[in-house]
Amino acid sequence: MSTPQPTISIIIPVLNEEKYIKDVLFSISANARTKCIKEILVIDGGSTDQTITNAEAYGATVLKSKKGRAAQMNFGATNANGEILYFLHVDTLPPEGFDKEIIQEFKKGFEVGCFQMRFNSNSRFLKFFSWCTRINHHICRGGDQSLFITRKLFHLLDGFNESYIVYEDNEFIQRVYKLKPFKIISSAVTTSARRYEERGMIRLQYHFGMIHLKHRLGANPKDLYQYYLKHIAA
Repeated sequence: MSTPQPTISIIIPVLNEEKYIKDVLFSISANARTKCIKEILVIDGGSTDQTITNAEAYGATVLKSKKGRAAQMNFGATNANGEILYFLHVDTLPPEGFDKEIIQEFKKGFEVGCFQMRFNSNSRFLKFFSWCTRINHHICRGGDQSLFITRKLFHLLDGFNESYIVYEDNEFIQRVYKLKPFKIISSAVTTSARRYEERGMIRLQYHFGMIHLKHRLGANPKDLYQYYLKHIAA
């Protein structure tokens, strides 16, 4: 008798992403290569556009949560049934065979990891930061690279810290690095460069770097969010 394959729950937090939710769900369907994907959970934080309608039309299960990406991802994890959780941003597209590669690394003993990342841009500036995602250090991690983690380990770490309105992925991954070996899969997800194109590439990367530095120097979640509102969201 063959050993049962582990199952994957894909968790996508959204808020008013009617276009991108169609793109990512289509990409998941087109690039999956196993039957291990148990469910696709779209966790909605209060969309007022066609996000929910589009998600359901493309076969996802929509769950409604309080607003906030950390809270939405935690809610998704609580309601997930898969042995492996795969957190995916709505504007990040997984590579061909992403599910197969996650399963392969899981079978090798890796409980957590991510893919390398590239932007949908020809910018040399962004290509440099894409290259940095192959470096296995927590400073080179971010939510846009997606994240796979066993459900058991996720709950052992108490999930994402909901005090963080921004930087929630980085804070969580820093805790992961202290506890378990982290796997960087050589295939790359493709993420949107829309924020860089809208706000200026060098300017935006500078402010992201400042948020990293402020956190390292002891800034609390509220301070990081205030900096984000002033310099990035404005």
